[in-house]
Amino acid sequence: MSMWTVHGDGKTVTPGEVVAPNERLSWPRTIGLGIQHIAAMFGATFLVPIITGFSPSTTLLFSGIGTILFVFITGNRIPSYLGSSFAFLGPIAAAKAGGTDIALALGGIVATGVMLALVGFIVTQVGVKWIDAFMPPVVTGSIVAIIGFNLAGVAKSELAVQPTVGVITMVAILAIAVVFRGFIARLSIILGVVVGYVVAVLTGLLGTDAQTAISGAAWFGAPTFTTPAFSMNVIILFIPVVLVLIAENVGHVKAVANMTGDNLDPYIGRALLADGVATTLAGVGGGSGTTTYAENIGVMAATRVYSTIAYAVAGAGAIVLSLSPKLGAVLSSVPVGVLGGAGTILFGMIGVLGAKIWIENKVNFNDSTNLMIAAVTLIVGISDMTFTVGDFTFNGIINGTLVAVVGHAIFRSIAAARGTRTAD
Repeated sequence: MSMWTVHGDGKTVTPGEVVAPNERLSWPRTIGLGIQHIAAMFGATFLVPIITGFSPSTTLLFSGIGTILFVFITGNRIPSYLGSSFAFLGPIAAAKAGGTDIALALGGIVATGVMLALVGFIVTQVGVKWIDAFMPPVVTGSIVAIIGFNLAGVAKSELAVQPTVGVITMVAILAIAVVFRGFIARLSIILGVVVGYVVAVLTGLLGTDAQTAISGAAWFGAPTFTTPAFSMNVIILFIPVVLVLIAENVGHVKAVANMTGDNLDPYIGRALLADGVATTLAGVGGGSGTTTYAENIGVMAATRVYSTIAYAVAGAGAIVLSLSPKLGAVLSSVPVGVLGGAGTILFGMIGVLGAKIWIENKVNFNDSTNLMIAAVTLIVGISDMTFTVGDFTFNGIINGTLVAVVGHAIFRSIAAARGTRTAD
């Protein structure tokens, strides 16, 4: 494990210079960078527990712990913050729709973390090329798309409860995103939620129970913890998330490698293992699963500082923030209409990110295998085609994932054997 050496005089970074992952600036500057990373992850990390009904404070606590563990497990070589993963929204919503309590959903998160850690261990032993073959961009893009679009019904039902404040929230998010630039624009979703929340308070939509919970919450105190429970019928809902987390982590490592000029492929296994451990711990204690964050890549691209110690500082700061029950009570009281407005944009963005994966990787849709597998996956996932076998229920996300992964592998092999497959 490499430790951090001071970059230059610790104060100056000339244009074009890069502060490497195993370097640092002076401690005041490093702490300042850590605060920037906290601000960058804050909106998205809090949004997931707000939408799913998890404890925001508990989620933030395990997010901070997970980030510090990530820095340690990857040997200080890969800068990343581990925040709440949007990929968990789909299976958690599906589990809750089936009457599942939060304990069983947490069991699904724990199982996801264990599976991801196992994949990470395998990658450390045999390398990452098998993942590229098993999950080409047409597959990962399709899975990401259905995880977002499958939630369209959830956004619709929430908006129907309080349509006015929901529409105001959507308009606020869009306005902030197009009016402002840079950092403020990146926080458009959480700032739009704040606007919707204020409107809800002014119009009396914030219930008396929520107000009582906020006023009664202490300023300082430990987060609440929930013990997971396990059911295979719920765990199978979370299997697609493992594939998404693999794609997100591999993409993050390759993006950092491209920015720093380092070959970080040998550390991909460690990154997967670290995120798996962090997600497992979060599920054990009542927090949402974690993943690497694109928001923080934006901070690194702007500052050219890739020091991993800044992320350790951010993780420690997140732990400190999690020790305020009052902040958690405020976040947990967001009205359903506000969630519906934010969810309409957020779920759609997740879906479109799937298409973005296709575009950026130049997926060849002249190839009938790619075209048809993606088409069937989308319809199965978006329409939520579901079937039951014994005690197990397979929802649209699971079935769409099976189509994408298994179907593509089988028909690609057949097409290659027959010589009917167009080269990518």
